[in-house]
Amino acid sequence: MKFLLVTVFIDMLGLGLIVPILPALMTAVTTDPAAAVLWSGVLGSTYGLLQFVLSPLLGRVSDRYGRRPVLLVSLTCLGVDWLAHAAASGPWTLLLFHALAGACAGTNTVVNAYVADVTEPAGRARAYGRIGAAFGLGFVAGPTLGGLLGAVDVRLPFLAAAVLCFANAAYGWLILPESRPGDRTTPLTLRTANPVTAITVVLRRPVLGRLTWARLCADVSRMIHQSVWSFFLAVQFAWTTAHIGAVMAAGALAGALFQARAVAPIVRRLGDRRSAIAGNLIGVISLTVTAVATTPWMLYTAQAIGVTASFGGAAAQSWISRNIRVSEQGTVQGALTGVGAIAEACVPVTAGVAFASLIAYGSPALIFVGAALFAAAGTILLATVPEPDRA
Repeated sequence: MKFLLVTVFIDMLGLGLIVPILPALMTAVTTDPAAAVLWSGVLGSTYGLLQFVLSPLLGRVSDRYGRRPVLLVSLTCLGVDWLAHAAASGPWTLLLFHALAGACAGTNTVVNAYVADVTEPAGRARAYGRIGAAFGLGFVAGPTLGGLLGAVDVRLPFLAAAVLCFANAAYGWLILPESRPGDRTTPLTLRTANPVTAITVVLRRPVLGRLTWARLCADVSRMIHQSVWSFFLAVQFAWTTAHIGAVMAAGALAGALFQARAVAPIVRRLGDRRSAIAGNLIGVISLTVTAVATTPWMLYTAQAIGVTASFGGAAAQSWISRNIRVSEQGTVQGALTGVGAIAEACVPVTAGVAFASLIAYGSPALIFVGAALFAAAGTILLATVPEPDRA
């Protein structure tokens, strides 16, 4: 767990570095703000498409050969992608390397399976909460540092992100132990590697299938927010990259502290099921407030509400892991990553087109109404899961 927390922190620190500066880079590469939004969506969708195709295979490989090699390859490919962002002079080069990173994107799959390997079911919500806190702490330093580096040179944050990824991979190579020796009897065939087959098998299971649909709704909502958030702040409130980075860092710090301290007692009191439902419902409220925000203080309020929703994700992940056998953690987590990749493939470009249209009509905040509707659908699905949570 200690290594995983460090790994996730460094991984998200690298990602946080580039988030506030991405609009400026894409504008520099495409020379047009509208084209920058659309290309950003295309890059995100391509990454998600390749992740959808190959994440079930990566999960299966981690069940057969172990978690460690999959995680190290994923981190290395992400570092190569950030180097390409730092050096590229056109969007097509970015598209090529971002597709490679998507094909190797197994970090989420391996981390979730690894946590399930090394923790007892009763302690998983707390463990996933700690992972979420490490994600948040990475975003505390990342956006602030990215905004400052971006003020010097728009490509400098991408070089820093690449260095962090390679350092993380080297750290893992030297220190990371294997959580579960691979089981060479796990079949690895074209059928088991097929993403459609892997996801269909998960969806056919009564409880796990409903949880997976809820997870998809949550991922769509999250990706809508993530895809347009920096652009929204720049367009609606004319914030600078440093301002955007500072606000994101403040929200990430609050979220990390909340997840580190509050997830365990909340889930212990409410259980996985009720915690997941309550967290999703609070997320709906946060997105709704964002959609009607007319002042920065309303945005800050929405962000504060969203921070308190973070326990729902850890509870939902724990709930899911309780419905998976030990021998199939990697396989099912890979399928779940594939489900999330569907959102990553479809949402960025769709949200980019919708957001560009809403800018033309002077109502960019309406994009968050769509995010709130998907979050509400996920809440309803969680509330109608046919069985109570149980090991």
